[in-house]
Parts: sequence; structure tokens; C-alpha cells
Amino acid sequence: MQARAQLVSESLTGLGSVAHVVLLACRAGRLRLTVAMILRPFGLLLAAGAGARMGRPKALMHDASGEPWVALGCRMLRAAGCGDVAVVLGAEADSARALVPHDARVVVAPDWSLGLSASLRAGLGLAESTDAACVLVSLVDLPDLPASVGRRVLDRAGPDAATALVRAVFGGRPGHPVLIGRSHWPAVTASVSGDTGANEYLSEHRVAAVECGDLTPGLDRDR
Repeated sequence: MQARAQLVSESLTGLGSVAHVVLLACRAGRLRLTVAMILRPFGLLLAAGAGARMGRPKALMHDASGEPWVALGCRMLRAAGCGDVAVVLGAEADSARALVPHDARVVVAPDWSLGLSASLRAGLGLAESTDAACVLVSLVDLPDLPASVGRRVLDRAGPDAATALVRAVFGGRPGHPVLIGRSHWPAVTASVSGDTGANEYLSEHRVAAVECGDLTPGLDRDR
């Protein structure tokens, strides 16, 4: 138990006031509480694109029952275990903002037209103002993604969430959500470009792949 508590303690270095409370709990031996708190990531839903193939921004889309895709994405992140959730908007941000749940934050990526990387930078910039050990990143065009996928990704990170890189794969195909530990945020922010997001960084740093094809196909929606 002491060895596991020490591992948790080391993973919390420099994470702020919330982490300090967790560290105290860890030293007191309440490891169950500690692990649960570490795995409360900051949820990021990237929804800034113009949706060229769809003909309109995906942040404005609804499912067959009339539920906004942005609301479904936020719900998934919360159900997976995220504390705070933020939606990154860009194209037609004013219209899309009205569809974002009231309990989710909104950040607008001013350079959203440069691609997915611009949205990720904006989201990580907002996450920096929190005490979160990691972010769990998903995409608005995955409205059918179940929370069980996010929970499986979080489970793989375990107490090392602050230094972890984990992504869901579906039949071996890389997908979302992606967990990025806080220690990686500066390097990811500095290195991403274009519309590929953090894919290159994740590959170079040996992201842990978690197979989720048994839970869902994990396919995005273009129409």
C-alpha cells in the first residue's frame, strides 16, 4: 500500500491546490479516494470545424431525437468521469454556443480554420487554468460514443494520469477519446499543426492504445 501511495504522490508533483489535498489523502492511506480524484480529468470536446463535407458546422448538428451533438459529447465526457467539461468552438461560434449545455465551459479558437490543432491548443490553454491532472479529448462528430469508452481510457491511465498518454483504438484503428497528461501539455501545444491534431506527438511518445472495438465502432459522422 505504501509503495502505491508513493507512486500516486510522485504523479501529483506541481499540480496545484487540488493535488495537494489529494496528496494529503494519499499520505493518510485513503488510496481509493486518491485514485478517484486523480481520474477526474478536464473534458475537452473539439467542435470548431466548418464541417465542409457535411455542409455546415458539426457543432450545429442534432441527432434523430433532436439532441445537439455538442450536448451528447459533453454528456459522454461527464459520464466517463470528467469533472469540468469545455467545448471548443470556431465556425459559427455564436450560433453553436446556444447549444452548449449550461454546465459546460466554452472557448472559441480564433484560428480554428487552421485545423484540429488550433482547437486543441485553445482547449489546452483553458485547461491550464485548472488543477486537472489530464485532459480527455473527444470530437463533436462522435455523438454515438458511449461513456464506457472514456472510462476504459481513464482506467488505463490509472494513478499516472498526469504523465500518461492513452488513446482509444477500434479494431486497431486510432480514434477518440484521447487522454493527455498534464506534463505533456506544453509540448503538445508547441508541436501540433494542421488538421492532424496531436497524432504525430502521440506516435513519437508511444501512446498507450486501448482497444474499444468491442464497445462501439468509433466512427465519426460526416452526414
